[in-house]
Amino acid sequence: MASRHAPEPGCVFCAIVEGRSPAYRVYEDAETVAFLDLFPFTRGHLLVVPRGHAARLTDYSETEQAALVRTLGRMCSRVERLAPDYNVAMNAGAAAGQIVFHVHFHVIPRYGESNPFHPSQRHRIRDEEAKEVVAALGAP
Repeated sequence: MASRHAPEPGCVFCAIVEGRSPAYRVYEDAETVAFLDLFPFTRGHLLVVPRGHAARLTDYSETEQAALVRTLGRMCSRVERLAPDYNVAMNAGAAAGQIVFHVHFHVIPRYGESNPFHPSQRHRIRDEEAKEVVAALGAP
């Protein structure tokens, strides 16, 4: 199903979806794309985004929401290959911490750290590590 949401100029996630910006893709289908966060909270931190641009989950139809949640479930299953525990998070609006205004879910594996959401400093993922994680999270 094609999205009724056009790409937004300047949106980094639209650029990734369209292949104009590089990303470590883990999964994609006609409606969604999942890729590693370049500045992960933990190893395997990934993002699940719809192909069509909108800032809020409520901007999508129920059918589009269902496609996004279906992919989210698939990615949670894959993250369990890395760690049995994980967080799923979505920020809606600037006051809620949304930085990229293209709907996205974070799937963040947990390895026993006390609070992965506020580390002292987040580091850009290294290419070697990203390739290892993509391989671990790849096709079933």
